[in-house]
Amino acid sequence: MTSKVYFSDFRIRRDENLVEKFDRLYDLAGLGSMDLKDKFVAIKMHFGELGNFAYLRHNYVAGLVSYIKAHGGRPFLTDCNTLYTGSRTNALDHLETAMLNGFTFSTVGAQVIIADGLKGDDEVEIPVEGAVYSKTALIGRALADADVIISLTHFKSHESTGFGGSLKNLGMGGGSRAGKKDMHSSCKPRMGTGKCIVCHKCQKACAHDATDFSSGKCQIDYLKCVGCGRCVEACPTGAIIPGTDEKFAVLDYKIAEYTKAILNGKPSFHISFAMDISPFCDCYASNDAPIVPDVGVFASFDPIALDTACADAVNKMPINPNSLLAERNSSEHDHFCALHQETDWHAQILHGIELGLGSDKYELVEMR
Repeated sequence: MTSKVYFSDFRIRRDENLVEKFDRLYDLAGLGSMDLKDKFVAIKMHFGELGNFAYLRHNYVAGLVSYIKAHGGRPFLTDCNTLYTGSRTNALDHLETAMLNGFTFSTVGAQVIIADGLKGDDEVEIPVEGAVYSKTALIGRALADADVIISLTHFKSHESTGFGGSLKNLGMGGGSRAGKKDMHSSCKPRMGTGKCIVCHKCQKACAHDATDFSSGKCQIDYLKCVGCGRCVEACPTGAIIPGTDEKFAVLDYKIAEYTKAILNGKPSFHISFAMDISPFCDCYASNDAPIVPDVGVFASFDPIALDTACADAVNKMPINPNSLLAERNSSEHDHFCALHQETDWHAQILHGIELGLGSDKYELVEMR
């Protein structure tokens, strides 16, 4: 089957602003036709790590909240706590981070609820029909309790999954801390041929005390390591390297399975902003220059088609000079594979299709 994906660029007419234009996009894509009246509507998004500036502006979120309210829904913004060290590992820090990054009731018109609770253990175990790796998924309770799921995604590149789209936002982002550990467990890094300079940056980045310096150099304690990969990015010399291609594929498969657990049996709608397309996740406390120019906003009932359309559109864009992608100087035609050669984003798409999440065949409907 061919799914419809609706698209708007960032150009405007003189008689409307971008929020008003995106309201028209939501109408065209069918969001207004959903039964939202008196429903608890979870807007699953990423509030950004403190120090990161690539996450979505609260103005766009406020526009979506107003749209849902106008159709009778009861929206709330939500995400689950993180597995790694940072400003979002528990609900108190997470809520403060959301507030400091502009997501408050006064700015967006909706409450922020951390889906897996104070310490990340308020979860619901959901069976995943057809799953190969995660037969059950541990999902944040607020997401599991919601009547309607709307994913609002900042589409960008990602060092472990190729890109971060709607599946990554929902599957990884919707897992509780234990769920995230389950997804990362097959993706543990290893010591490479690079030189460990004993700077202890990996130790500071690790939330699980999995780095061991008793030998005088860093070693990884695999009984403690959960495979989140923060040490890989923290290491300045490349002494710690990611797991194998196969293991990254397993991470993609599990993300698709967790996405199915969240969406199964519930009405859902998916929106992706392909802008400020940074080479790494918004989970970092910084962001690099965008790899390509801003593309636009995509919306669909099909998360597989949406992610595929976003990836195709980004791959058609010219490379921004003075970006990490330009620095790679790769002959690879796929921007995401050029940035992170050990990844293959198609894995999550193909497994999502097998799970019945949608289709990678799409018709792009462009709105003016």
